[in-house]
Amino acid sequence: MTAELIDGKKLAADVRERLKMEIAAGQGEDLPVLAVVMVGENDASRIYVRNKQKAAAEIGMVCEVYEFAESIGERALMSSLQDLNDNPHINGIIVQQPLPEHIDPLKILAVIDPAKDVDGFSPTNLGLLATKEPQAIVAATPKGVLQLLQSTGQELAGRHAVIIGRSNIVGRPLAMLLLNQDCTVTVCHTKTRNLAEIVRQADIVVAACGCARLVKADWIKDGATVIDVGINRVEGKLCGDVDFDAVKEKAAYLTPVPGGVGPMTVAMLLENTWEAAQRQFREGKAGSAAGHGHHCSCGHCRS
Repeated sequence: MTAELIDGKKLAADVRERLKMEIAAGQGEDLPVLAVVMVGENDASRIYVRNKQKAAAEIGMVCEVYEFAESIGERALMSSLQDLNDNPHINGIIVQQPLPEHIDPLKILAVIDPAKDVDGFSPTNLGLLATKEPQAIVAATPKGVLQLLQSTGQELAGRHAVIIGRSNIVGRPLAMLLLNQDCTVTVCHTKTRNLAEIVRQADIVVAACGCARLVKADWIKDGATVIDVGINRVEGKLCGDVDFDAVKEKAAYLTPVPGGVGPMTVAMLLENTWEAAQRQFREGKAGSAAGHGHHCSCGHCRS
């Protein structure tokens, strides 16, 4: 058996093309606007933000970047986020992480208006997801993982999914999302005993722990579906949390790294922003972005 690769690049391209058409069809005076808040001079963050700007521009979405010095205090940053909450031109807000050590990310995320929290990280949206409320904005990576799983055409209900990783960004929201799909879910982490034995029971394995090539072929049940969320650099090359070359001989479906989950994460962020904008336009909570363009008069925006 050799695994069928799940092509995240193609799926993400299909999502972006659909969004481009929907935005063009409903454009009028209402342009969806995503605000990206970046604190400090993190080179990796800058690359991620540029990629988001490029992807947004390709589908006709405005992406505004608000840059702040690393020395900014928590209170000042929270005040700036409140300004974005109150700005009728802004439909979605994300805070690029990591943040400087003196800033508590949980406090910052709690300030973002849940209706504009297109990362889906706020306590409100996580709570709505946990209670299976349809208005929840689902975190982009878990949402992308679900679409990758659904693209295989397999029935998810009743299958045993093992998630390796319990972060608020991936593991925890993904567990809730898969529970809502009627999967049986086991979440593993650094304190889990007999990890390999637990993973061997899984119909679906999601590796999201940041440990290069942790998941070996003998951990995988024949015919399992394996989603690799990890992205690590080893000897100058990118690899995931799964030992790809070995696992592909055991799994039925497998995502590559790069080219699997990563492109879907960006596509889901754009989809979340578009869906948030549509809700706001319907409810009269957002103004037209026409004339606002790609620049803001606040002095922080560079886009």
